[in-house]
Amino acid sequence: MKLFLAILFFVSSSFIFHKKDVIPMHSESSSIKKYSYLALGDSYTIGESVPAAENFPHQVVSILKSDSAVIEPVRIIAKTGWTTDELEKGIVAANASDPLRPSYDFVSLLIGVNNQYRGRDVNNYTIEFEGLLKKAIQFAGNKADHVVVVSIPDWCATPFANGSDRKKIAFEIDAYNEANKKIAAQYHVHYINITAWTRESAADRTLVADDGLHPSGKEYKRWANKIADFFRTKF
Repeated sequence: MKLFLAILFFVSSSFIFHKKDVIPMHSESSSIKKYSYLALGDSYTIGESVPAAENFPHQVVSILKSDSAVIEPVRIIAKTGWTTDELEKGIVAANASDPLRPSYDFVSLLIGVNNQYRGRDVNNYTIEFEGLLKKAIQFAGNKADHVVVVSIPDWCATPFANGSDRKKIAFEIDAYNEANKKIAAQYHVHYINITAWTRESAADRTLVADDGLHPSGKEYKRWANKIADFFRTKF
């Protein structure tokens, strides 16, 4: 009987010892934060006339990945020629065909040049832009400080504007940007002004794509660096 109890005690003690020594294994990847990014806009967002990898949303992702950040492929909802109301409809259509995530870590919004090009009223733009910005904030999980508004580029300095009233274009672009900047401030959304950079294309054609209108990958990289710098502050 004493021998049986001694064996039982030895086995029990061994079990307890080994149980304590077991170290739970956790997957390293499960603890790594994966960031998501939604880019809303028009031709300036898709990067008309440049390879997809050179548009600013893809360059933002590339920059952040070089920092060892884990970020999912950017979701882009944009189309050449879109105005504010068309982007609104485009978002609805995109969500219907390929549902968006419940929320994104980052959202960028750049829209308005086609409103200006078609001669639409700034007051109408103001109303529609505010609606889009509200939606962008919702897409960012109602975190306004995770949204960035990018100013409208000025195409008056590009070859495409030859024969046009460049001063009038610049004046109207400024009016549109004054409106979107004011709304961004109202909702406490970060604002990045890239318009002055786009006016440098008058003296530096390497900043313009082959179509003579849209920015080159070189120009988009400047935007991407500014946006990536802002996103880094939220890591």
